Amino acid sequence: MPGRRLNARAVTAAVIGNALEWYDFTVFGFMTVVIARLFFPGDSEYASILLTTATFGVAFVMRPVGGIVLGLYADRAGRKAALTLVIGLMTLGILLLAIAPPYSAIGIGAPIVIVFARLLQGFSAGGEFGSSTALLIEAAPFSKRGFYGSFQMASQAASLLLGAIVGAAISRGLSPEALDAWGWRVPFIFGLVIGPIGLYIRRNMADTEAFLHAKKTARRATLGEVFSTHGREVLCGLGSVIALTVTVYVLIAYLPTFAVKQLKLPFGQSFTALIVGNLLLTVLSPVAGAWSDRIGRKGLSLWSLAITLVVIYPLFAWLAAEPSVMRLVIVQAVLSIALSGYYGPFGALIAELFPAHVRSTGLSLAYNIAVMIFGGFGQFIVTWLIRVTGSQLAPTFYVMGGIVLSLIAVACIPATRHADVDEARDFTR
Repeated sequence: MPGRRLNARAVTAAVIGNALEWYDFTVFGFMTVVIARLFFPGDSEYASILLTTATFGVAFVMRPVGGIVLGLYADRAGRKAALTLVIGLMTLGILLLAIAPPYSAIGIGAPIVIVFARLLQGFSAGGEFGSSTALLIEAAPFSKRGFYGSFQMASQAASLLLGAIVGAAISRGLSPEALDAWGWRVPFIFGLVIGPIGLYIRRNMADTEAFLHAKKTARRATLGEVFSTHGREVLCGLGSVIALTVTVYVLIAYLPTFAVKQLKLPFGQSFTALIVGNLLLTVLSPVAGAWSDRIGRKGLSLWSLAITLVVIYPLFAWLAAEPSVMRLVIVQAVLSIALSGYYGPFGALIAELFPAHVRSTGLSLAYNIAVMIFGGFGQFIVTWLIRVTGSQLAPTFYVMGGIVLSLIAVACIPATRHADVDEARDFTR
């Protein structure tokens, strides 16, 4: 009974902060069109959008820094200490976005406030994935790591779903004038409610047995050890993250901007596709995670990536040929179903690459470097590619390239999994 309570608290603590991080990043991506007008006025609409997507991406420059600093902190001071600090910094960043005056009020100070808030969020988010994933995996019974780890991606999808619902509500319920005047702030203010709740939960959780055991028996975590002893694992993990990040930031976060600017669909209605897609990911990710506990994570992940690679171009070609909200919904639904087989096992797949005493650091490095390079500036690159090539299908080429890299990385993941307290055993599933 105490073990079950610990597991439930660990899942809640991991999920709530992870959801806050992704909700905030998602809302910023969804509000790109509005934020571009208010904070980055330019000579053309294209220039404003490009500046805003670059600001979305600049936060990711700080993610590897935050990942290293907060990952080492989590491996030395504990998951509880790191996750509590992370959610406090996240909440401060959201507050700055919620109260930032527009360019018309304070001039150049407006984009400076936005960029500073994004950098702060990038630093804090850098420590979130590694620490929360380590917590989920270490709190899980070994035979259910896939299921527990799936809540990492399920919570991301749920926060994307929540962001889509809020975005749809304000974009449909408010006039363009009201949206520009104050409506765009509502999603950020709503996010502020989550912060104090998450802070309370994380301050009152306990560290995992695996971490406490590693702290007593293993050497103190160092960055040098991660690179020298677990270099292959970092590279495999980094490569595995690429498909995750290009699909999330291009196929999901960028979708409202793509639907409006390229497909000429109504801004508010584009959120319908996001709601459907993320609802499917929220429901199916735990199913796929549990399935991976039975049949193995590597095979399921490879099949999911291969199917997504095959269907993505035909789906977008079909959508571009005759754009409609219904076709957009169908495309998003099919891709979400295909990707759930990768998203579900993903947390356990890469967490098992590292032993407990360097797990947060290893995960943070692999995840944040890949996200910075391939995800943070994904929207910027895709916007530029569409402009240069003149093709509405340019985003698919970028995503397909990322999926190919992840297929190679997952294929190279070693079969042995770390079992923490029982590391002497060899698990080959």
